[in-house]
Amino acid sequence: MRIGAFELVEPVPELRDPYALAILRPWIDVNNVGTLVLNELEDQFGARELARLAKPGHYFDFTRYRPTVHLEQGVREISVPNLTVNYARRDEGNDLLFLHLLEPHALAESYVDSVLKLLKGFGVKKYILLGSMYDAVPHTRPLILNGWATGEGAAQELKKSGAFPSKYQGPTTITILITQRAHQFGFESLSFIVSLPQYVVLDEDHLGKLRLMEVLNLLCGIPIDGKNFERALEQRTAISQRVERAPEVKSLLPELENMYDLRIRTAEIEGIPKLTSEMEEIFWKTMGKDEGKA
Repeated sequence: MRIGAFELVEPVPELRDPYALAILRPWIDVNNVGTLVLNELEDQFGARELARLAKPGHYFDFTRYRPTVHLEQGVREISVPNLTVNYARRDEGNDLLFLHLLEPHALAESYVDSVLKLLKGFGVKKYILLGSMYDAVPHTRPLILNGWATGEGAAQELKKSGAFPSKYQGPTTITILITQRAHQFGFESLSFIVSLPQYVVLDEDHLGKLRLMEVLNLLCGIPIDGKNFERALEQRTAISQRVERAPEVKSLLPELENMYDLRIRTAEIEGIPKLTSEMEEIFWKTMGKDEGKA
């Protein structure tokens, strides 16, 4: 069965008012934050493959996204880069779709149209893009979340999340059209991009991951595994130790903290809600709980 450019895996499931959670590589997945979130949720809920592009070469340049070869029981297998969509059913609440988006190199409008048709075909109620980018922020403060929304309900959820409305202007991804056109296909959209310290380069950023998990816990009722708090605390401690050994970074920290505090004060003046005390407690004080609120 096909929907747009997607080939669906049979049998096609019936889903209950699903939420679609998406990440975009490589554009907004600094330190693999979005990838970490989706991988954990797919494991947590036992996700299965729903669809992938039938002809990924129509959209992707394989000299830029390289196929990879690996051995499976002595047999050479080739993995071709693709946009994959997985699904998971939940005992309570909305079911989930997980979209692993790649930035297209060609036929971008067709690519976007196919994603929108797929989301509409499965009755998606809300589309949430999750990501991360570097910013002039310190690791000694709760991470700032930037976001935008389409739809009245989504706008209220954005405000509830404590995210700063994005004021970014400049080059962007063509997949932003998914969020811009969501209302035409019957669903609302939200985007959350966590700001990461420019001097922290990691393969797995657990502080950024936890920041996005907190938002999903708040808006989608997804529990947070206690191990996430432990990893975030350990990582923050390790970063502080590294900064102590790097005088050039340590000397910049007070300036970054002052800039951060100014952004928070400005946001409060503009009526943007600051991080709740509950969120701050989750990040910096209550590490080691078995599970987050949900």
